[in-house]
Amino acid sequence: MRTKAFAALGALALAAPAQAQPDPVSPARLRADVEKLVSFGTRHTLSSQDDPARGIGAARRWAEANLRETSKACGDCLAIVLPETMITGDRIKVPTRLVNVVAIQRGTERPNEVVIVQGHIDSRASDVMDATSDAPGANDDGSGTALVLEAARILSKHKYPTTIVYAVLSGEEQGLFGGQLLADYAKQQGWTVKAVLNNDIVGNTRGSDGLVEDKVVRVFSEGPRADSDDATRNAARRFGGENDSPSRSLSRYASSLAKPELRVRQVWRTDRMGRGGDHVPFLGMGYPAIRFTVGVENYDHQHQDLRTESGTIYGDTIDFMDFAYLAKVTRLNAAMLDKLARAPMPPAPKVEAAVQTFTTLSWDTVAGASSYRIWRRRTDAPAWEVRPQVVRAGQPTEVTLKGVRGDDWLFGVSSVAADGTESPVASAVPGGAFRPLR
Repeated sequence: MRTKAFAALGALALAAPAQAQPDPVSPARLRADVEKLVSFGTRHTLSSQDDPARGIGAARRWAEANLRETSKACGDCLAIVLPETMITGDRIKVPTRLVNVVAIQRGTERPNEVVIVQGHIDSRASDVMDATSDAPGANDDGSGTALVLEAARILSKHKYPTTIVYAVLSGEEQGLFGGQLLADYAKQQGWTVKAVLNNDIVGNTRGSDGLVEDKVVRVFSEGPRADSDDATRNAARRFGGENDSPSRSLSRYASSLAKPELRVRQVWRTDRMGRGGDHVPFLGMGYPAIRFTVGVENYDHQHQDLRTESGTIYGDTIDFMDFAYLAKVTRLNAAMLDKLARAPMPPAPKVEAAVQTFTTLSWDTVAGASSYRIWRRRTDAPAWEVRPQVVRAGQPTEVTLKGVRGDDWLFGVSSVAADGTESPVASAVPGGAFRPLR
């Protein structure tokens, strides 16, 4: 039976047992945090590391103190770490110290399963090499940094079976260095990264052409995997999967959690045209990652010197932000983090359907799963559309769908915790599993 996209998923979610809900997001706290970030004058990666009141060092130390205060309020439930490295590049001509501020809320049952929420703290003016001019960076990316700090305040009051990581990154404007540093750190720690939620420019609702989008957030996700090898690409040409990477599955998951006051517009490309963000290094290492950004960007208020020309005000100042909107994006992130941290890992399903009138799906058992749901959709459908079949834990993890010809369908499997929280659906396609390919 075909239904509207995700109708079955929504109905099942409503039927799940009641869970502790994240506390309310505070637009006032978000504003206060952005105001503090702006007060550092510039947060350029090449600005002062030592000045107590101005530059990247002062901003970074403030973010660390903020997260330590949050940890104290929850009985030291957050482990604060400061991964660092020395970097050079096209936009960093001299070796420069780069430091991320990371708070780890360890899971009580499967601490190696990790979901990450992140934003970058550095800012820039018109000239990407200008480390001295004021660069308020209110929306880009004071908004994402404030979101991360608020999510930590809210979710740290709850316990989860898996780990949540709250990350404030440096060096994004100079070449995505903070994202790479954290991706490398995740690999060094041996984390099983379930999802990365990158928030970059999430606090305005009016575009530079006057268009207003106050009920839409865009979620960007890659199609073919960045870590694909020739074998995976060749298999995808034969069996499909161009639209079913783990990151694309995360995008669908985000859309399923949206509410009328904030819809998700899925944009099926890695990032905005010709641009990038701190989720990209994670994708290169095979970790599922998506980017949240505003429904409409205002190019007058990002990457601009503070000035007025021909009556147009330029510069990324707090005056052009919408904190009610930022609160909505923060709520969506918190809801997604809450569910991902409760849910088991998605399975890694396989399908056999070639030259036969039936389809067989199989997968390995998943830690923390009390049941699994088998989904399918037509190959041209954007979302899972057929009411899922449920397989209980302890039953065989192989199902034959009689009379279902695999050529016409895409298939996926999700895992469900004992409290009813469901993972994203992992597609049964080459490269569909939520793990690196190499």
